[in-house]
Amino acid sequence: MIKPIVTEKATQLTERRNQYTFSVSPEANKYQIKALVEKLYGVKVVSVNTANMRGKNKSRWTKSGLLRGKTEAYKKAYVTVGEGQTIDIFSNI
Repeated sequence: MIKPIVTEKATQLTERRNQYTFSVSPEANKYQIKALVEKLYGVKVVSVNTANMRGKNKSRWTKSGLLRGKTEAYKKAYVTVGEGQTIDIFSNI
């Protein structure tokens, strides 16, 4: 599973460093991420950096009382592509 992250910070990384941000499965390693991005988008990947994002605690009040839960943990991958290459992340929409 690979899903692009589109935020202000991710857009700045794309413009300044030619680096794209993806949400990937926590079990995926850098080699698998590199191979998948090269296969899906047809670009040459220079490097892959990863960060494990832990799930956040959430709670809300309802008529039946306080409901507690947690968001799912995921891995964030920062993929740097070759000079002059781009990834069109909006092509799948």
